[in-house]
Amino acid sequence: MNASPGRPLEFDPDAALDAAMQVFWRNGYENTSMQDLLEVMQISKSSLYQAFGGKQALFERCMTHYGDEMIGSLREALQASPSGLGFIRQFLESVLDEARGVCEARGCLVLNTANEFARRNPQIAKAVSQGLNRFHEVLLAAVERAQQEGEIPPERNASMLATYLVSSMSGLKTLSKAGVGEDTLRGIIGLTLKALQ
Repeated sequence: MNASPGRPLEFDPDAALDAAMQVFWRNGYENTSMQDLLEVMQISKSSLYQAFGGKQALFERCMTHYGDEMIGSLREALQASPSGLGFIRQFLESVLDEARGVCEARGCLVLNTANEFARRNPQIAKAVSQGLNRFHEVLLAAVERAQQEGEIPPERNASMLATYLVSSMSGLKTLSKAGVGEDTLRGIIGLTLKALQ
């Protein structure tokens, strides 16, 4: 029998989900304990299970939440950008904020998870694949726009270039987390952009 199915939750599920996402993003899945989650979410263990279904189910929700936030921001940035190639440059150069210490060098939650253990867990692997596909879709739209604007040759395979950009960002994020300096990252970004043309 379900306990009080109509009873309203005594916490904000969105705020709790965001708090959980931040700690998973910072520590990774396996280095995040239930106690860590309960502390940052400020809820009881029973509330966590009732609202989110346990640690892995919560993590999958966090992956979706992260993707929603990131993809929403990227789509807005692409729409606001004066050019497709300008957006791609902005996308790649966002990693420089980490190198400068403007923001914490946590990498990307989706890519971090892929590196951590995605292949050992089919459900997490599926969540990672969905996250990468969503990034690919935005970058594909940017590449196609840049082709229409004459900044990338129209005969280039747009889907392959978008995959290349996902791969490039993965490498840049990894190097940034490892402490590689801004000048080196800028050089790699320059080479990446040159490869598109």
